[in-house]
Amino acid sequence: MPDATAPLTGSSTIGTWLDHPEGGPAMRAALGRGGAFDESTLAPVRGLPLQQLVAMSQGQLPQELVDGLVLQVNGGVVPDDVDDGSGPWRETVTPGRFAGKTVIVTGAASGIGRATASRVAREGGRVVAVDLFADKLEALAASLPDADVVTVAGDITKQDDIDAVVVAAGDRIDGLANIAGINDDFSPLHETSDAMWDRVIGINLTGGFKLSRAVIPVMLGAGRGSVVNVASEAGLRGNASGNAYTVSKHGVVGLTKSAAFMYAKEGIRVNAVAPGGVATGIPFPANVSEAGSARLRPFQAAIPTIATAEELAASITFLLSDDAVNVNGAILASDGGWSVQ
Repeated sequence: MPDATAPLTGSSTIGTWLDHPEGGPAMRAALGRGGAFDESTLAPVRGLPLQQLVAMSQGQLPQELVDGLVLQVNGGVVPDDVDDGSGPWRETVTPGRFAGKTVIVTGAASGIGRATASRVAREGGRVVAVDLFADKLEALAASLPDADVVTVAGDITKQDDIDAVVVAAGDRIDGLANIAGINDDFSPLHETSDAMWDRVIGINLTGGFKLSRAVIPVMLGAGRGSVVNVASEAGLRGNASGNAYTVSKHGVVGLTKSAAFMYAKEGIRVNAVAPGGVATGIPFPANVSEAGSARLRPFQAAIPTIATAEELAASITFLLSDDAVNVNGAILASDGGWSVQ
């Protein structure tokens, strides 16, 4: 149980804040002014750190709001943020786990991709960070001044950009994390447009296929390598998302298992992580299907917990690393137990 007498910080859980006699009223008042969340929408994320609201809100709740709340409930003083083991999970870096290794990470500008790229870099790896957004990639590199981060602004659905990624990586590629992905509009099959289908399949499945195809020959030449694809709960079941997204993530599972089998004797491991709910702030399309949303809603409401991007990065970097030496072809459900319901 959390210590009720401990000072509230940005690392204190949302639930701890809401249940606190001073923090609760202060937080509700601040959320009311911001308009991005209310208490009912926060119910699934009560176990996340308050700090996570900044990323989840996509700028609607600025860092200044969290900092102001901490100051307000602590008499204008920022308390020491001590990890006594009673609060939410905190990342523990393993120094040198990726020392001497080059790892390509797609979707590295935000969310799970950014968290993964950051962790690999802080554990000694050379990271080739890939995304569409050059400014966000530069911000990632700037946040890791002592790390070896190479940024490549490009579209993984375009062969020229994939070629640029491989050139940037150089002669050695030890790992590939295919993380870039987008949501669909929850549409059932008969409502799914060609544009939605092509875009979701293109980014979520075809892009990872093309980049893997380009990278694996380098790994074959070295006789080693690790590929981690990001699937989804929607790759394990039919009631987690819309038609296009579900098909794309089932495709990722098939891509993973086929490659794991084909290269098992070549020193290359291919695995996938299947997240459940993750607080990344990735937007849905503007026009979400009413029929699909209504059908999915009760099943999505059963998500047992919402994870942080850093928690998914912990699963991904485990599979990328030599710690997973005997793991190949696995689809790791990193979903808080959603898949066993």
